[in-house]
Amino acid sequence: MPEQTLAGKRALITGGASGIGLACAEAFASRGAHVIIVDLNADAAAETADRLGGEAWAVDLADTAALDDVRLDADILVNNAGVQRVAPITDFVPDDFRLLLRLMLEAPFLLVRAALPHMYDSGWGRVINISSAHGLRASAYKSAYVSAKHGLEGLSKVTALEGAAHGVTSNCINPAYVRTPLVEKQIADQARAHGIDESEVVEKIMLTETAVKRLIEPDEVASLAAWLAGPDAGMVTGASYTMDGGWTAR
Repeated sequence: MPEQTLAGKRALITGGASGIGLACAEAFASRGAHVIIVDLNADAAAETADRLGGEAWAVDLADTAALDDVRLDADILVNNAGVQRVAPITDFVPDDFRLLLRLMLEAPFLLVRAALPHMYDSGWGRVINISSAHGLRASAYKSAYVSAKHGLEGLSKVTALEGAAHGVTSNCINPAYVRTPLVEKQIADQARAHGIDESEVVEKIMLTETAVKRLIEPDEVASLAAWLAGPDAGMVTGASYTMDGGWTAR
């Protein structure tokens, strides 16, 4: 069993019922945290929370107006929930662009805003934003995703500056393609946008920029998140931690 570095802490993870969010929830729970699984899928959130001894919050984070007055008693906040849309700008559906900005930038802002008062009162807090290599680099056909992740990077840095005097850190994790349902679902869109077969997408699109030619496993991202959430990371703030197989080294 891992060292109980998060014992007594309440960790809220968005998109916590699958992919990176689920891996983070499992890693935090194994280190003693009480996890709050936030997910659109109510059944999956409840099942995960029950298995990990936590609690579930079924919510549509894209309905950002409903988050205006939320207050969170969370010591650790992981902004992870996201979706993807792949299309040229000229064909990009405006409502899809708005959806990604609401879910992956506006909702994280509102959740940070909701969590900071408790963190400030406690004199301790951790905000961990699951960004992307696309928070630092751009790719064609991903205007909304790249815009949202670049905005998340800025939000994270401002949170770090404002939270520093209160014992609150804020950082981004920037993975390349992770083996998650989000990545699997975009293969067909990537194939269509690039005019290639679906079987070619991983090699020709997803791994073309990385020096290490494999997908990242969710547990690898979660291990970094668990360290950032722990006591040894108190001087780490305002940073963007790449886990991209060398993508942004180019």
